[in-house]
Amino acid sequence: MRITCDTERVAVLKIKSEIVRAAGVFLREQGFVEILPVLLSPVTDPLHHETYGGAIDYYGVPFHLTKSMILHKQIALRTVPRIFCFSPNVRMEPAERVVHGRYLAEFVQLDLEARDATRDEIMSLGEGLVVRVLEAVFDTCLGELGQLGRRLEIPAAPFRRVTFDEAAARHGEPFDDALSATLDAPAWVIDFPRRVREFYDREDPNRPETLLDMDLVYPEGYGEALSGGEREFERERILDRLRRDGIDPDRYSAYLSFAETGIPRSAGFGIGIERLTRYVAGLDRIEDARLFAKAPGRTDAI
Repeated sequence: MRITCDTERVAVLKIKSEIVRAAGVFLREQGFVEILPVLLSPVTDPLHHETYGGAIDYYGVPFHLTKSMILHKQIALRTVPRIFCFSPNVRMEPAERVVHGRYLAEFVQLDLEARDATRDEIMSLGEGLVVRVLEAVFDTCLGELGQLGRRLEIPAAPFRRVTFDEAAARHGEPFDDALSATLDAPAWVIDFPRRVREFYDREDPNRPETLLDMDLVYPEGYGEALSGGEREFERERILDRLRRDGIDPDRYSAYLSFAETGIPRSAGFGIGIERLTRYVAGLDRIEDARLFAKAPGRTDAI
């Protein structure tokens, strides 16, 4: 649905507020410690899809607006074994992506990472998080869901798993929208090829060019929910991945200096709060999932 009045907008904001509250409670129960976000850094996520640069002059040195907390999450695990953060991300996507209704130039991502975790363990955690959040929304926001005309089922864990190759064979590439349209409950896509993901996603030692990562895809055509997996943590493997991906290692010298003295083995993911709100509230467009939304290519926002 599209938001057409303030009472509907209030309903969406209450649902989003409950999503954030419930997610934080769940993760604290699982032993996670909340850290504050990093907004500026000499390094940020390179991403494997097109975005415009977000560098600013920081005392004469180019610093980047955060595209994701991935590199800082890994480093933070040197101090705390389980962390999460509600991290503002700036990703200035190409303007033509506005038609899809699920991209924002500025959004908040719940980022989490766990030391010594495997992909299976972090997927189980993700399922628990999604189920707990939906249960909390049902408990506290049933009136708001009714006001928005949203009928929503709480999925049963474990969620279905589909490999990247299976999804691509069935739907072509990219397949998020087509796969999502066939689902009536969230499902995992696993085992992405190295060519489509970032250098920090861990390559399976037993299956070269296959990554120990995953995406969660919403049902009903709402697309990708979260992305994550196991991480590369050994400096030489990180350098090898940077070189194979054609990335100058000097760009990541600050990150590599931490890897030289030790980054813990870990797994984690990031889940977009606005996309989760859009799915839970049944919204046509992601701009209706937050105040002061900034859609790709639109410069008329405050």
